[in-house]
Amino acid sequence: MNLPNKLTVIRIILVPFFVAVLLIPGIPHHYLWAAVLFGAAALTDHYDGKLARKNNQVTNFGKFLDPLADKILVVSALVCFVDLRLAATWCVLLIIAREFMVTSIRLVAMDSGVVIAANKWGKTKTVSQIIAIIAILVFQYVQELVTLGKLQAFTIGGMSSEAAFGAVGYVLILIATFFALLSGVIYIVQNFGVIHTMK
Repeated sequence: MNLPNKLTVIRIILVPFFVAVLLIPGIPHHYLWAAVLFGAAALTDHYDGKLARKNNQVTNFGKFLDPLADKILVVSALVCFVDLRLAATWCVLLIIAREFMVTSIRLVAMDSGVVIAANKWGKTKTVSQIIAIIAILVFQYVQELVTLGKLQAFTIGGMSSEAAFGAVGYVLILIATFFALLSGVIYIVQNFGVIHTMK
């Protein structure tokens, strides 16, 4: 297994640690640690593809596993957000439905000997999700410091920090949902020929 693929596997391995830190009660600064773990996992997404292209180590295994690892990481975070009431359930369900659809098409294509790599719209979708998730985790950590009295309460645009963070987080999730649906439609259109010939 080459280095880019190892980085992809590391991204998957980090997911249960991220979920545990985020959801297990009583862990000090858990939003901060969750943001660090998620950020580290997201960095592997940047470097695995970059290294694979630079060193001519692009493989069919990597083409399949890289977007799958992205989905596992992002969906895990969003499901946790629903549990923590940090994301709208309907947005997360739409994102998950899109991911299941694209992954199913990839699996059927692979069974037919065709490997469909991620496109730029899929990457845009992933970046929008990563930005939303990290921003929300940082917002929650700042608000946690306010709640604990370690940071003085403040307002943003006349709103309490809690309300402002919630509003911005909601908008970021909406943007991520939009790009998820858009990239899903573009994915189907671009690969319609492959999908049409599947048996």
